[in-house]
Amino acid sequence: MLVDTHVHLNSKKYRDNLEEVIQRALDNDVETMIVVGYDKETNRLAIELAEKYPFIYATVGFHPTDARYIKVEDYELLVKQLKHKRVVGIGECGLDFYWDKEFIDEQIEVFKRQIELSIQYNKPIIIHMREASEATYNVLSEYKNLKGVMHCYSGSPEMAKFFLDLGLHISLGGPVTFLNGHKPKKVAEMVPLDRLLIETDAPYLSPHPFRGKTNEPARVKLVAEEIARIKKLSYKEIAKQTASNAYKLFNIKEKV
Repeated sequence: MLVDTHVHLNSKKYRDNLEEVIQRALDNDVETMIVVGYDKETNRLAIELAEKYPFIYATVGFHPTDARYIKVEDYELLVKQLKHKRVVGIGECGLDFYWDKEFIDEQIEVFKRQIELSIQYNKPIIIHMREASEATYNVLSEYKNLKGVMHCYSGSPEMAKFFLDLGLHISLGGPVTFLNGHKPKKVAEMVPLDRLLIETDAPYLSPHPFRGKTNEPARVKLVAEEIARIKKLSYKEIAKQTASNAYKLFNIKEKV
């Protein structure tokens, strides 16, 4: 019933318990997981997981904090990976001015290159944005026919409207459950149901009451439950609609 649209099962954090983590997700209504890459190694591992499990799909891309290291041959490999039948998106990519304020020009260049690949190969783009709302919008607004998602959206409700106007989806994760998560709760309230996605970003950003602990995809259920409470809808309605949105965006055949 649930789709975790952004999880890093390719993380070293799951090296010793991956099978248990996957089984707990399946036992908690998660029927599909999208494993997101962000560098050469995690891109490769995402594809390997997608090849092994029928309910896992992969995305491949370059994280903004790695932008200064990306070379021409890296894009050549990325293009090959984008053609893989289990790869459903590009990213995560974007802008991050929290961890890296020094290589902003390189971040923008690498971000633009991946947006152009997203359009060329008709794959949705998974956008990472941290303390860079205006700059991210400025880059994205240069393009038409965008298809993608603002992953684990941390911006304001006001900025969310601008990203929605560009045709993008908004995805919410663990922070919407935080007791002090006033901003994501307001975003959850205002985003139209047909443009909303849910995720864990596991192993990061574990939802309440597990905040600060290693996250896992089973906990996307807590995200769905909190959004249902905020929107005054049933858990089943949120689960069904966000799953349908994910299947449509990532061009995955919907589970019956």
